[in-house]
Formats: sequence, structure tokens, C-alpha cells
Amino acid sequence: MRQTNPVPVAAAKAGFSTATGYRIASDPVLPSHRKAPRGRRRPDPLESIFESEIVPMLKAAPGLRAVAIFEEMRRRHPDLDFGVRRTMERRIRAWRAVHGPEQEVIFRQTHEPGRMGLSDFTDMRSLKVTIAGAPLDHLLYHFRLVWSGFEHAHVILGGESYVALAEGLQNALWMLGGAPGEHRSDSLSAAFRNLDADARADLTTRYDALCEHYGMTPTRNNRGIAHENGSVESSHGHLKAAVEDALAMRGSTDFEDLAAYRRFIDEIVARKNRRSAARIDTERATLKPLPDRRTSDYEEHILPVTSSSTFVLRKVFYTVPSRLIGHRLRVRLYDDRLDLFLGGSYLMTRPRGRPKSATEHGYVVDYRHVIHSLRRKPMALLQLTYRDQLFPREAYRLMFERLLEAMSERDACRKMVELLSMAHERACEAELADLLAQDLDEGRLPDIAALRTRFSPDPAALPEVVVELGPLTDYDALLLGEAA
Repeated sequence: MRQTNPVPVAAAKAGFSTATGYRIASDPVLPSHRKAPRGRRRPDPLESIFESEIVPMLKAAPGLRAVAIFEEMRRRHPDLDFGVRRTMERRIRAWRAVHGPEQEVIFRQTHEPGRMGLSDFTDMRSLKVTIAGAPLDHLLYHFRLVWSGFEHAHVILGGESYVALAEGLQNALWMLGGAPGEHRSDSLSAAFRNLDADARADLTTRYDALCEHYGMTPTRNNRGIAHENGSVESSHGHLKAAVEDALAMRGSTDFEDLAAYRRFIDEIVARKNRRSAARIDTERATLKPLPDRRTSDYEEHILPVTSSSTFVLRKVFYTVPSRLIGHRLRVRLYDDRLDLFLGGSYLMTRPRGRPKSATEHGYVVDYRHVIHSLRRKPMALLQLTYRDQLFPREAYRLMFERLLEAMSERDACRKMVELLSMAHERACEAELADLLAQDLDEGRLPDIAALRTRFSPDPAALPEVVVELGPLTDYDALLLGEAA
């Protein structure tokens, strides 16, 4: 402005006072340039060691942590002040910014609607959820569409497995009403970890077949590279935070049963999806149509039933009705249950058990399957390998311990088997457990005769009802009468 205008006009156009204009005109050097840069106020504590000792260490081992270098310098130079740690860390960070190795670059992607869906698992143990007071050790299968942010979550009782992935993914796709063009997983790292090459190939084949059934291209991110699955990894934290907040507002982390907890998770995910409803509807229109039916989301095994009326699957003993001894069952293994078939005929569903540890088997026992044999051989209860799991409720187990203390082993076994038989035959398992708990609290033994009377009628004492059928000629007479 000063090139073509006098000082007052140039100052006004520049936005400051006339006096400031005359001052600048008389001395054009900026105030920040008039003084020499301020030097150090104290001597550099790292001057004697940084270039000579620290830099060679950084060049030889670029991954060294700054705190490890500091501790090594303190060992070499005991007189080095402990307060220079932060100074050393800042100096090392600045050196690495100029001379350090190149770092991995994250390339932001442009996503298209209907193109990609992601699956991953997240550990929920930190929330300390309990079912009827028992801790629930579980994961959450998490599916997410990248473009719209549609989410689906499914409670998983076991680990990361093909069965868990197949069930959760299919639930998500059928709830969504379509399938994306590409599906990405995290390589099922936990499922692959302890498998041999043949088993890994089989797992890969099943996963590829699952994606092919829905017309999706299967992809996997590199193992240990979480940001390649970032669109679902980042949402894990948001989902877990939402669940934690909801639990806090609920005032309790305990649920009546697993179904109630699953409904709780579904409600939270539904609220998150409602916030993106418009984008989800837009992306839904671009998804591939679903096939006519779901594909298998289970593992199938053919297992023999032993003379103990049990079969073993994945280090877990399961009891079945004794009439199946000697038969081979077709078992469909899901994440939370087993469906049992004899040939092509469905028999029953059993809850899935888990091994206690890598060396201890688990047990899923129903006393109703063996109680008829125990009545004939009650002493078998004493050393039964799954005795504690046989008792349907805690009160029964505690009462058996009380009986063993109060009487002979034979009498204790006979009385306990009678109690279990009564619970089964008269359908009073819960009520009988309450009475046994009262007896335990009051320090007395159960009165079998009184209990039989309480839970009457006794099936053996029911009267036999004989129905006399009329002669068929009576029907002929009725028909002739109607015709007339």
C-alpha cells in the first residue's frame, strides 16, 4: 500500500493506526526479527552422549524403545540425572522423524454401496455379564456393511470358529435381506491356530463354499494387520461402549437366561441401525438377492453311543437315553447346541458343552437318561465319574454330601437315588430342590415317606381304569335309525 499511497492512507488500508504506520515506515524490520533467537538457558544434558552413544544404538536397532535406551544410559552413566528422561524421549522422537525408517502408510479407501461386508469377533469378558449368577465367558460375532454402517451382532459361547462365523453371517444376511459382493474376515485366526495343513484346507474350503452360496467373493486380511479390517475393528469399541452404557443404565449385568441377554444385545444393535436407516435402505437396494435357503452352519459327526449311554465330542461327554446304546448318531454341532439324528430322524437337541481345560473333559449330563439304571444299581452313584454333573441342582449335590456324612455309603446312595427318581417320575425337580435346601438350612435329613405323600399321587398306586367298548352292532342300529 505504501508504494502508491501516503502513510496515513496505507496504514488505514492495512488495518492499523497512523502512528503504527509511521513507526513501520521509519524502521521496516519486523519486531520478531530485531532480537537474536534465544539460546539454551542451561547446558544440554545429552550433549556428550547423544551423538556418540544414542544415535549409534538407534541406527543399529531402530525398534529400540526410548525408555530402554534411557535405562542403558543410566547404567553406563550413573551420574545422569533421572529428570532428563523426557528430554531424551523428545530428542529420540525428533531424530527418528528425520533419520528414522519409513513407516507403513494407511491408504484411505472410497467405498461403494453393496460392495463389502466385514465379519470379526470381539471378546466381551471385560463386561462381566452373568447368567443366573454364573459368569458368561463369551465373544460377540460382529458383522458390518462398510458403506451404510448396518450392523449385526450374535452372542458366541465358544471361540472363533467356522460354525460361529457361518451362523452369525447367515443371520446377518437374512436379517438384511441381501448379500454384499465381497465378504472379508480376519482369517479365522483362532480357528486356524491349532490345525494341521489338511484341516486348514478343509476349513478354507467350507468358508469359500459358504461365500459362494451367497454369491460373495471371500477375502481375508493379513493375519495380525487389524487396520485391514478397520471398518469393523473400529466399530467394536463403539458397540462395546454402547453395551457397557446400557448395562450401567440397566443397573445389573445379570440376566435370567441366555435368551434374555441375546435380546438385550439385539435391542442395542437395532437402535444403532435406526440412526443409519436411510443409508441402510439405500444400500439394501444394491445388494445381491439371497438364495432360496440357508446353507449349513454346523459341523456334522457320526458318533457311536457307548454302553455308558454316552458319546464323546470335542472332549465333552454327553448322555443320551439308554435305548440308543449301540446305535450311531448323526450329530450336528452348532455353537450353542447339538442336534441329534438317528439316520434321518430327528431325536433331540442337547446344549453344547465345553472342556474344563486342555486336559480335563467336560460333561453335559441329564439324570433322566440314566436314573432307571441307577435305581437298580444305586451304589454306582458313589464313584460315578460325572457324579457332580448328574445332580440337576446344587441342593441335590449338597444333600448327597450331607447323607454321606450322616449314614453309610450304601444307604446314602439309595436315598439319593430315590430323591432323583422322585424328581423325575413326579415332575417336581424344582420344588423338591427347594425342600431339600430347607432341610439343609435346618440341619435335618429328608423324610422320603413324607416327600412321597407330598408329591402324590404315586404313579404305582393309581387305579387301573378299564374302558368297556360297546358292540359294533349298536353303531349299525344308529345308522339304520338315521336312514329311517
